[in-house]
Amino acid sequence: MATILVVDDELGIRALLSEILSDEGHTIEMAENAAQARAVRERMRPDLVLLDIWMPDVDGITLLKEWGGAGLLTMPVIMMSGHGTIDTAVEATKFGAIAFLEKPITLQKLLRAVEQSLVKVAPRPAPPAGVSTYLRSEMPVQYVSPNIGMLPQSVQPALGLASEQSFELDRPLREARDAFEKSYFEFHLSKENGSMTRVAEKTGLERTHLYRKLKQLGVDLSRNKRGSGI
Repeated sequence: MATILVVDDELGIRALLSEILSDEGHTIEMAENAAQARAVRERMRPDLVLLDIWMPDVDGITLLKEWGGAGLLTMPVIMMSGHGTIDTAVEATKFGAIAFLEKPITLQKLLRAVEQSLVKVAPRPAPPAGVSTYLRSEMPVQYVSPNIGMLPQSVQPALGLASEQSFELDRPLREARDAFEKSYFEFHLSKENGSMTRVAEKTGLERTHLYRKLKQLGVDLSRNKRGSGI
């Protein structure tokens, strides 16, 4: 597993990413600003950096440029932002980022980007001065939209769900798929009186993965509990 540095000025974002990635077996270091990120990068030499763009002192793009110009960009960097655009993503990748995740970041997209970014890159001759030392030609740049894999907020959990339901098919595939998955898990939670153990057995998912999936889909677990054990 890898050592991953998470740089974000929001405590909640740092804690959430740390929890998810730690569950995947990675070692997580955290920094809330550029100064801390520099210190951790020097001390730990992380295998991957998740770097927020908008920070109060030095923004992520500036830090990325700094690392690249000093020959310190020896690890893949995934940029994150809640206000990003295609232009921002292009700028970030131009200065050495391997991927751009727009907040809110879904679990699926986060894990996929981390997994792909940790692919080993074969050693090559050192680039000319001023050029990023991280070689990313083997891996295409990723721009991840916040709407991918996200569930429409209008779909609310329900109790006593019927085993047969209708779905609106005149919509993007991802939205239709997520709506189906949400209804599928809500049905089994209702049927099993909120027991995560029984739902995990029924659906064939490991409990930790099931819990993450339910959080990703926005399923309200409290509404399905009936006093039974989880």
